Amino acid sequence: MSLARVSKIMSATCINVKPVFGLPRSNGCAEYHAGVNGHDSRFDNVNGGHYVRPLFIPGFHDMDSVKKVKYRRIGCTDMVVSTLSIGGSGFGNVYGDMNEQRGTETLHATLKKGLNYIDTAPWYGQGKSESFLGKALQGIPRKAYFISTKVGRYEQEIHKMFDFSAGKVLQSAEESLNRLNLHCVDILQVHDVEFAPSVDMVVNETLPALQKLKDAGKCRYIGITGYPISVLKEVITKSHIKIDTVLSYCHLTLNDSTLLSELGFFHQHNLPVINASPVGMGLLCSAGPPAWHPAGDEVKAACKKAVEYCNHRGVDITKLAIHHSISYEQVRDCILCSL
Repeated sequence: MSLARVSKIMSATCINVKPVFGLPRSNGCAEYHAGVNGHDSRFDNVNGGHYVRPLFIPGFHDMDSVKKVKYRRIGCTDMVVSTLSIGGSGFGNVYGDMNEQRGTETLHATLKKGLNYIDTAPWYGQGKSESFLGKALQGIPRKAYFISTKVGRYEQEIHKMFDFSAGKVLQSAEESLNRLNLHCVDILQVHDVEFAPSVDMVVNETLPALQKLKDAGKCRYIGITGYPISVLKEVITKSHIKIDTVLSYCHLTLNDSTLLSELGFFHQHNLPVINASPVGMGLLCSAGPPAWHPAGDEVKAACKKAVEYCNHRGVDITKLAIHHSISYEQVRDCILCSL
Protein backbone atom coordinates (compact mmCIF):
# COMPACT_ATOMS: atom_id res chain seq x y z
CA MET A 1 0.00 0.00 0.00
CA SER A 2 1.55 3.30 -1.12
CA LEU A 3 1.24 6.58 0.76
CA ALA A 4 0.07 8.15 -2.51
CA ARG A 5 -2.93 5.80 -2.43
CA VAL A 6 -3.74 6.79 1.15
CA SER A 7 -3.40 10.46 0.26
CA LYS A 8 -5.73 10.05 -2.72
CA ILE A 9 -8.33 8.30 -0.59
CA MET A 10 -8.06 11.00 2.06
CA SER A 11 -8.62 13.68 -0.55
CA ALA A 12 -11.73 11.94 -1.88
CA THR A 13 -13.19 11.24 1.55
CA CYS A 14 -14.87 13.42 4.12
CA ILE A 15 -12.37 12.69 6.87
CA ASN A 16 -14.57 14.02 9.66
CA VAL A 17 -17.45 11.68 8.85
CA LYS A 18 -18.54 9.51 11.74
CA PRO A 19 -18.13 5.92 10.52
CA VAL A 20 -21.52 4.69 11.75
CA PHE A 21 -23.71 7.37 10.25
CA GLY A 22 -24.43 8.89 6.86
CA LEU A 23 -22.55 6.31 4.83
CA PRO A 24 -22.68 6.25 1.02
CA ARG A 25 -25.25 4.20 -0.82
CA SER A 26 -24.11 1.11 -2.69
CA ASN A 27 -25.87 0.48 -5.99
CA GLY A 28 -28.41 -2.31 -6.16
CA CYS A 29 -28.65 -2.92 -2.43
CA ALA A 30 -31.79 -2.02 -0.54
CA GLU A 31 -31.08 0.55 2.15
CA TYR A 32 -33.50 1.82 4.73
CA HIS A 33 -33.89 4.27 7.58
CA ALA A 34 -35.98 3.88 10.71
CA GLY A 35 -39.51 5.15 10.30
CA VAL A 36 -40.96 7.77 12.59
CA ASN A 37 -43.52 5.35 14.04
CA GLY A 38 -40.99 2.71 14.98
CA HIS A 39 -40.62 0.80 11.74
CA ASP A 40 -40.44 1.41 8.04
CA SER A 41 -43.42 -0.01 6.14
CA ARG A 42 -41.07 -1.07 3.35
CA PHE A 43 -39.98 -3.94 5.61
CA ASP A 44 -43.44 -5.47 5.78
CA ASN A 45 -43.06 -7.37 2.51
CA VAL A 46 -39.54 -8.62 3.14
CA ASN A 47 -39.23 -12.43 3.12
CA GLY A 48 -42.57 -13.19 1.57
CA GLY A 49 -44.62 -10.79 3.66
CA HIS A 50 -43.26 -11.75 7.09
CA TYR A 51 -42.85 -8.77 9.37
CA VAL A 52 -39.26 -7.81 10.00
CA ARG A 53 -38.03 -6.67 13.40
CA PRO A 54 -38.58 -2.96 13.92
CA LEU A 55 -35.61 -0.67 13.54
CA PHE A 56 -36.85 1.50 16.38
CA ILE A 57 -38.09 0.19 19.72
CA PRO A 58 -39.68 2.92 21.85
CA GLY A 59 -38.09 3.14 25.28
CA PHE A 60 -34.91 1.44 24.13
CA HIS A 61 -33.48 3.16 21.08
CA ASP A 62 -32.18 6.71 20.77
CA MET A 63 -34.42 7.79 17.89
CA ASP A 64 -32.23 10.71 16.82
CA SER A 65 -29.28 8.35 16.38
CA VAL A 66 -31.24 5.54 14.75
CA LYS A 67 -32.58 7.93 12.11
CA LYS A 68 -29.01 8.53 10.93
CA VAL A 69 -28.10 4.87 10.54
CA LYS A 70 -28.41 3.14 7.17
CA TYR A 71 -29.60 -0.45 7.04
CA ARG A 72 -29.27 -3.13 4.39
CA ARG A 73 -31.04 -6.40 3.90
CA ILE A 74 -28.66 -9.37 3.92
CA GLY A 75 -29.29 -11.18 0.67
CA CYS A 76 -32.44 -13.30 0.64
CA THR A 77 -32.76 -13.35 4.43
CA ASP A 78 -35.25 -11.30 6.44
CA MET A 79 -32.36 -9.60 8.25
CA VAL A 80 -32.22 -5.85 7.75
CA VAL A 81 -29.05 -4.83 9.53
CA SER A 82 -26.98 -1.73 10.18
CA THR A 83 -24.31 -1.06 7.56
CA LEU A 84 -21.69 -1.17 10.28
CA SER A 85 -21.94 -4.13 12.64
CA ILE A 86 -20.46 -5.26 15.94
CA GLY A 87 -17.63 -7.78 15.83
CA GLY A 88 -17.34 -9.95 18.93
CA SER A 89 -13.62 -10.78 18.89
CA GLY A 90 -12.77 -7.87 21.18
CA PHE A 91 -15.22 -9.20 23.74
CA GLY A 92 -13.07 -12.32 23.88
CA ASN A 93 -9.90 -10.36 24.73
CA VAL A 94 -8.44 -11.14 21.30
CA TYR A 95 -6.98 -7.63 21.07
CA GLY A 96 -6.07 -7.27 24.74
CA ASP A 97 -7.86 -7.48 28.07
CA MET A 98 -11.29 -5.88 28.10
CA ASN A 99 -12.89 -4.27 31.10
CA GLU A 100 -16.21 -6.10 31.34
CA GLN A 101 -18.17 -3.13 32.68
CA ARG A 102 -16.83 -0.82 30.00
CA GLY A 103 -17.49 -3.46 27.36
CA THR A 104 -21.08 -3.84 28.52
CA GLU A 105 -21.63 -0.09 28.54
CA THR A 106 -20.15 0.21 25.03
CA LEU A 107 -22.31 -2.62 23.69
CA HIS A 108 -25.48 -1.18 25.20
CA ALA A 109 -24.74 2.33 23.89
CA THR A 110 -24.00 0.96 20.42
CA LEU A 111 -27.23 -1.04 20.27
CA LYS A 112 -29.29 1.90 21.50
CA LYS A 113 -27.84 4.04 18.72
CA GLY A 114 -29.09 1.58 16.13
CA LEU A 115 -26.33 -0.87 15.28
CA ASN A 116 -28.12 -4.20 15.32
CA TYR A 117 -25.90 -7.05 14.07
CA ILE A 118 -23.43 -8.88 16.32
CA ASP A 119 -20.96 -11.49 15.09
CA THR A 120 -19.16 -13.78 17.53
CA ALA A 121 -17.59 -17.26 17.74
CA PRO A 122 -16.43 -19.82 20.33
CA TRP A 123 -12.90 -19.22 19.01
CA TYR A 124 -12.98 -15.64 20.30
CA GLY A 125 -11.40 -16.11 23.69
CA GLN A 126 -12.37 -19.80 23.77
CA GLY A 127 -15.95 -19.01 24.70
CA LYS A 128 -15.29 -15.70 26.49
CA SER A 129 -16.91 -13.56 23.80
CA GLU A 130 -20.09 -15.64 23.75
CA SER A 131 -20.23 -15.80 27.56
CA PHE A 132 -19.79 -12.04 27.81
CA LEU A 133 -22.56 -11.44 25.28
CA GLY A 134 -24.81 -13.90 27.08
CA LYS A 135 -24.54 -11.73 30.19
CA ALA A 136 -24.38 -8.31 28.56
CA LEU A 137 -27.44 -8.88 26.38
CA GLN A 138 -29.67 -9.78 29.33
CA GLY A 139 -32.39 -7.15 29.51
CA ILE A 140 -31.82 -6.04 25.90
CA PRO A 141 -34.93 -6.60 23.75
CA ARG A 142 -34.27 -9.60 21.48
CA LYS A 143 -35.84 -7.66 18.62
CA ALA A 144 -33.12 -5.03 18.98
CA TYR A 145 -30.36 -7.21 17.49
CA PHE A 146 -29.43 -10.02 15.14
CA ILE A 147 -26.60 -12.33 16.18
CA SER A 148 -24.40 -14.89 14.47
CA THR A 149 -21.83 -17.34 15.79
CA LYS A 150 -19.69 -20.10 14.32
CA VAL A 151 -18.56 -23.72 14.46
CA GLY A 152 -15.33 -25.42 13.45
CA ARG A 153 -12.61 -23.42 15.26
CA TYR A 154 -12.15 -23.68 19.01
CA GLU A 155 -9.04 -24.01 21.20
CA GLN A 156 -5.60 -22.40 21.01
CA GLU A 157 -3.80 -25.75 21.13
CA ILE A 158 -3.13 -26.82 17.55
CA HIS A 159 -4.48 -30.36 17.97
CA LYS A 160 -7.73 -28.98 19.45
CA MET A 161 -8.08 -25.89 17.29
CA PHE A 162 -10.20 -27.27 14.46
CA ASP A 163 -12.95 -29.87 14.31
CA PHE A 164 -15.42 -29.86 11.44
CA SER A 165 -17.04 -33.21 12.23
CA ALA A 166 -20.81 -33.40 12.44
CA GLY A 167 -20.75 -34.52 16.06
CA LYS A 168 -18.60 -31.60 17.15
CA VAL A 169 -20.73 -29.15 15.15
CA LEU A 170 -23.90 -30.28 16.94
CA GLN A 171 -22.17 -30.19 20.33
CA SER A 172 -20.56 -26.80 19.70
CA ALA A 173 -23.82 -25.20 18.61
CA GLU A 174 -25.55 -26.27 21.83
CA GLU A 175 -22.63 -24.96 23.90
CA SER A 176 -22.73 -21.63 22.08
CA LEU A 177 -26.46 -21.26 22.65
CA ASN A 178 -25.97 -22.00 26.34
CA ARG A 179 -23.22 -19.39 26.64
CA LEU A 180 -25.31 -16.84 24.74
CA ASN A 181 -28.43 -17.65 26.77
CA LEU A 182 -30.38 -18.06 23.53
CA HIS A 183 -32.55 -20.77 22.01
CA CYS A 184 -31.65 -19.78 18.44
CA VAL A 185 -29.08 -17.63 16.64
CA ASP A 186 -29.83 -15.82 13.40
CA ILE A 187 -26.82 -17.17 11.47
CA LEU A 188 -24.63 -20.17 12.25
CA GLN A 189 -21.43 -20.15 10.21
CA VAL A 190 -18.62 -22.58 9.44
CA HIS A 191 -15.52 -20.84 10.78
CA ASP A 192 -12.51 -20.62 8.43
CA VAL A 193 -13.43 -23.37 5.99
CA GLU A 194 -9.88 -23.44 4.59
CA PHE A 195 -8.67 -25.27 7.70
CA ALA A 196 -10.98 -28.25 7.27
CA PRO A 197 -9.24 -31.49 6.25
CA SER A 198 -10.95 -31.09 2.89
CA VAL A 199 -13.67 -29.11 1.15
CA ASP A 200 -15.54 -32.38 0.75
CA MET A 201 -15.76 -32.72 4.53
CA VAL A 202 -17.28 -29.24 4.81
CA VAL A 203 -19.75 -30.05 2.04
CA ASN A 204 -20.68 -33.58 3.09
CA GLU A 205 -20.50 -33.39 6.89
CA THR A 206 -20.23 -29.88 8.35
CA LEU A 207 -22.90 -28.14 6.30
CA PRO A 208 -25.41 -31.01 6.57
CA ALA A 209 -24.96 -30.81 10.36
CA LEU A 210 -25.79 -27.11 10.21
CA GLN A 211 -28.89 -27.96 8.18
CA LYS A 212 -30.00 -30.32 10.95
CA LEU A 213 -29.56 -27.50 13.45
CA LYS A 214 -31.54 -25.18 11.21
CA ASP A 215 -34.32 -27.75 10.86
CA ALA A 216 -34.34 -28.09 14.66
CA GLY A 217 -34.77 -24.34 15.10
CA LYS A 218 -31.30 -23.73 16.53
CA CYS A 219 -30.38 -21.25 13.79
CA ARG A 220 -32.29 -19.44 11.07
CA TYR A 221 -29.61 -19.18 8.38
CA ILE A 222 -26.38 -20.94 7.38
CA GLY A 223 -23.14 -19.17 6.51
CA ILE A 224 -19.49 -19.85 5.74
CA THR A 225 -16.41 -17.80 6.58
CA GLY A 226 -12.79 -17.84 5.50
CA TYR A 227 -9.76 -15.94 4.27
CA PRO A 228 -8.91 -17.53 0.88
CA ILE A 229 -11.74 -16.50 -1.41
CA SER A 230 -10.95 -19.41 -3.72
CA VAL A 231 -11.88 -21.90 -0.98
CA LEU A 232 -15.12 -20.07 -0.20
CA LYS A 233 -16.02 -20.28 -3.89
CA GLU A 234 -15.22 -24.00 -4.03
CA VAL A 235 -17.47 -24.73 -1.04
CA ILE A 236 -20.31 -22.73 -2.61
CA THR A 237 -19.90 -24.50 -5.94
CA LYS A 238 -19.92 -27.99 -4.42
CA SER A 239 -22.47 -27.57 -1.63
CA HIS A 240 -25.89 -29.20 -1.90
CA ILE A 241 -26.92 -27.37 1.29
CA LYS A 242 -28.30 -23.86 0.83
CA ILE A 243 -25.75 -21.30 2.01
CA ASP A 244 -27.30 -17.98 2.97
CA THR A 245 -24.29 -15.78 3.78
CA VAL A 246 -20.55 -15.53 3.18
CA LEU A 247 -18.11 -13.74 5.48
CA SER A 248 -14.80 -12.65 3.98
CA TYR A 249 -12.27 -10.72 6.04
CA CYS A 250 -9.39 -8.33 5.34
CA HIS A 251 -10.06 -8.36 1.59
CA LEU A 252 -11.76 -4.99 1.11
CA THR A 253 -9.53 -2.61 3.03
CA LEU A 254 -7.14 0.25 2.38
CA ASN A 255 -4.37 -2.26 1.78
CA ASP A 256 -6.26 -5.12 0.08
CA SER A 257 -9.04 -4.91 -2.51
CA THR A 258 -9.06 -8.57 -3.58
CA LEU A 259 -12.77 -8.96 -2.84
CA LEU A 260 -13.80 -6.46 -5.50
CA SER A 261 -12.70 -8.71 -8.35
CA GLU A 262 -14.61 -11.67 -6.86
CA LEU A 263 -17.98 -10.04 -6.20
CA GLY A 264 -19.37 -11.15 -9.56
CA PHE A 265 -19.21 -14.80 -8.47
CA PHE A 266 -21.15 -14.16 -5.26
CA HIS A 267 -23.68 -12.03 -7.12
CA GLN A 268 -24.29 -14.85 -9.62
CA HIS A 269 -25.01 -17.18 -6.71
CA ASN A 270 -27.31 -14.64 -5.01
CA LEU A 271 -25.05 -14.57 -1.98
CA PRO A 272 -24.44 -11.50 0.20
CA VAL A 273 -20.93 -10.93 1.46
CA ILE A 274 -20.16 -9.73 4.96
CA ASN A 275 -16.93 -7.77 4.66
CA ALA A 276 -15.26 -8.24 8.04
CA SER A 277 -12.18 -6.59 9.52
CA PRO A 278 -12.14 -3.28 7.62
CA VAL A 279 -9.13 -2.27 9.71
CA GLY A 280 -7.23 -5.44 8.80
CA MET A 281 -7.36 -6.99 12.28
CA GLY A 282 -5.49 -4.02 13.71
CA LEU A 283 -3.13 -3.20 10.83
CA LEU A 284 -4.93 0.08 10.22
CA CYS A 285 -5.01 1.33 13.80
CA SER A 286 -2.70 3.72 15.62
CA ALA A 287 -1.94 1.02 18.20
CA GLY A 288 -0.81 -1.34 15.46
CA PRO A 289 -1.58 -5.05 15.04
CA PRO A 290 -1.40 -7.55 17.90
CA ALA A 291 1.66 -9.78 18.24
CA TRP A 292 -0.20 -12.78 16.78
CA HIS A 293 -1.11 -11.00 13.53
CA PRO A 294 -0.27 -13.27 10.56
CA ALA A 295 0.68 -10.54 8.06
CA GLY A 296 4.24 -10.45 6.76
CA ASP A 297 6.78 -7.81 7.74
CA GLU A 298 6.40 -5.96 4.43
CA VAL A 299 2.64 -5.52 4.87
CA LYS A 300 3.02 -4.49 8.50
CA ALA A 301 5.68 -1.95 7.58
CA ALA A 302 3.54 -0.45 4.80
CA CYS A 303 0.52 -0.15 7.09
CA LYS A 304 2.64 1.42 9.82
CA LYS A 305 3.80 4.08 7.35
CA ALA A 306 0.19 4.74 6.40
CA VAL A 307 -0.74 5.14 10.07
CA GLU A 308 2.12 7.58 10.61
CA TYR A 309 1.18 9.49 7.46
CA CYS A 310 -2.40 9.93 8.68
CA ASN A 311 -1.35 10.81 12.22
CA HIS A 312 0.94 13.52 10.87
CA ARG A 313 -2.04 15.05 9.09
CA GLY A 314 -4.41 14.76 12.03
CA VAL A 315 -6.48 11.97 10.47
CA ASP A 316 -7.73 8.88 12.31
CA ILE A 317 -6.77 6.08 9.94
CA THR A 318 -9.29 3.74 11.57
CA LYS A 319 -12.19 6.01 10.63
CA LEU A 320 -10.71 6.41 7.17
CA ALA A 321 -10.35 2.65 6.76
CA ILE A 322 -13.93 1.94 7.81
CA HIS A 323 -15.33 4.64 5.55
CA HIS A 324 -13.22 3.36 2.65
CA SER A 325 -14.35 -0.26 3.06
CA ILE A 326 -17.99 0.68 3.09
CA SER A 327 -18.10 3.31 0.36
CA TYR A 328 -17.67 1.38 -2.90
CA GLU A 329 -20.41 2.46 -5.31
CA GLN A 330 -19.83 -0.54 -7.58
CA VAL A 331 -20.68 -3.01 -4.85
CA ARG A 332 -24.11 -4.40 -5.74
CA ASP A 333 -24.47 -6.89 -2.91
CA CYS A 334 -24.73 -6.16 0.77
CA ILE A 335 -21.26 -5.42 2.08
CA LEU A 336 -21.17 -4.97 5.82
CA CYS A 337 -18.29 -4.21 8.14
CA SER A 338 -17.65 -5.99 11.41
CA LEU A 339 -15.24 -4.21 13.72
